[in-house]
Amino acid sequence: MNRPGPSIDQQITFFYTQNGPKTWTFYEQVMGLPLVLDQGGCRIYCVVGDAYVGFCERAGPRPTEGVLFTIVTDEVDEWAEHLKAHGVEFTQEPKHNSEYQIYHFFAKDPNGYLIEVQKFDDLKWNA
Repeated sequence: MNRPGPSIDQQITFFYTQNGPKTWTFYEQVMGLPLVLDQGGCRIYCVVGDAYVGFCERAGPRPTEGVLFTIVTDEVDEWAEHLKAHGVEFTQEPKHNSEYQIYHFFAKDPNGYLIEVQKFDDLKWNA
């Protein structure tokens, strides 16, 4: 796929947190994401390849609605078991969604952000 314009080398999505240590422990120890850069109040983790997620400490509450952090994997049920074993709150158990042709679930991180773990049933994904 050719994209017009200058190149994009990497991608980082940043989130706010009021509790850095709790968030960092969750993403390092529960989610197993490798820490790439510790900037003190911000930490950046590798999700996969050149896709990254960062968490920056900020005072005061920030809205978590409308934000969805999605992990794509063939091991949806294994992820559900893993997160349950760590006491992670689920908002939806694993199930098939015929509209989007996915198998997925939703859970919450320590900040209240939704994490979706999904597998595409649609063979056109990533073709």
